[in-house]
Amino acid sequence: MTNSTLDPEIERLKELFIEQKAAYKKAPMPSADQRINHLKALKTVTLKYQDRLAAAVNEDFGCRSKDETLLAEILTSVESINMAIKKTRKWMKPSKRGVGVLFAPAKNEVRYQPLGVVGIIVPWNYPIFLALGPLIAALSAGNRAMIKMSEFTPALNAVFKTMIAEVFSENRVCVIEGEAEAAIAFTEQPFDHILFTGSTAVGRF
Repeated sequence: MTNSTLDPEIERLKELFIEQKAAYKKAPMPSADQRINHLKALKTVTLKYQDRLAAAVNEDFGCRSKDETLLAEILTSVESINMAIKKTRKWMKPSKRGVGVLFAPAKNEVRYQPLGVVGIIVPWNYPIFLALGPLIAALSAGNRAMIKMSEFTPALNAVFKTMIAEVFSENRVCVIEGEAEAAIAFTEQPFDHILFTGSTAVGRF
């Protein structure tokens, strides 16, 4: 097993987590306009890179139809972004709750706030959609995100990382590559929330 203290990818992911956490503390409550702008930027860059993403997936899989990738991953992701853009302001509104008689005429409400830094672990089978879907949710909720891509999709990872870096600073959204050791180190970071898509056995581990 690779010694994590000597693995630059693992050391860098630890640094990125610290950077994202610090950035979150400086600006913990992005406005609706900021969140929507992030989503619009993600949509624009996804459409810009769609052919390169499909070609990379085809390379990783040995042969996968471009049409399948465009329909099952790009289209679904773009439609998810469109919905999030439309719904973000509504999702941010405080939600009223009832108040007991003893506390009348007080008012009670739930105010939805970002959690902080979200970790996203992506599997190999539909890696574009299963990276972008959780990212869309994280950005809509005002969070920052670190995305650990599968080691089984190296061609896609390179394209996806370049795509994300084109519109987001690393202290907002970043992409982590690396083998199993990097995945383990990723899960060891004290994320405020973590999203994992994969097998039950791996999830428990």
